[in-house]
Amino acid sequence: MAQASDALLRLSMELGGNAPFIVFDDADLDAAVQGALIAKMRNIGEACTAANRFHVAAPVAEQFAERLAEKMGAMKVGRGTEDGVEVGPLIDDTQRQKVAELVDDAVGKGAHAIVGGHSRDGAGYFYDPTVLTEVPDSAELLTEEIFGPVAPVKGFDSEEEAIAAANDTEYGLVAYVFTNDLKRALRVVEGLETGMVGLNQGMVSNPAAPFGGIKQSGFGREGGPEGIEEYLETKYVAVNL
Repeated sequence: MAQASDALLRLSMELGGNAPFIVFDDADLDAAVQGALIAKMRNIGEACTAANRFHVAAPVAEQFAERLAEKMGAMKVGRGTEDGVEVGPLIDDTQRQKVAELVDDAVGKGAHAIVGGHSRDGAGYFYDPTVLTEVPDSAELLTEEIFGPVAPVKGFDSEEEAIAAANDTEYGLVAYVFTNDLKRALRVVEGLETGMVGLNQGMVSNPAAPFGGIKQSGFGREGGPEGIEEYLETKYVAVNL
């Protein structure tokens, strides 16, 4: 009985996001890069809604990665009490070590860090904002949530490939999609196995909207009318007058 209760407890929890961020070749790249900064760097990447895997159409993947690297590399790292700081420390040294190990694993398997890729010396649990390209499928950071300022970029050749790569995870909290093709947007949104989707925007949190995921990202919703329903009891009355 105790084992069954433990299993139910685990299933009822929100256990991660591993959010994909998809950019098609018809997207506004400036908007996509700005959206990526919001989705990746909110709370330094330590958020369940943080973008974790960047799937970008092959024709624009290099350009997207370079623009994102330029933006992330220019962000000021330091104590939050200092003027102009945009990237603070991670929660503790254990988390910083995890981020470093995931990056080192990817680089060791062939990925290339075009910016960042290192912890900072001195006091504080700082890790440089990092953009990786040429990320192999075997890299652990594609399946493990990074929870840090690291953006791995992988190219794709077709819409079907992008959807399959985005869904290739046990989690399903949120996904981000950038495209100017409405028909494509509807197809992709329908095909994504997530509870929420940000279409041409890098933030989905809204108190008026239902927040929650599917698969191992839990069940149920908070926020919106759906969240209110969690606190209500339904009474069914069968009447024969």
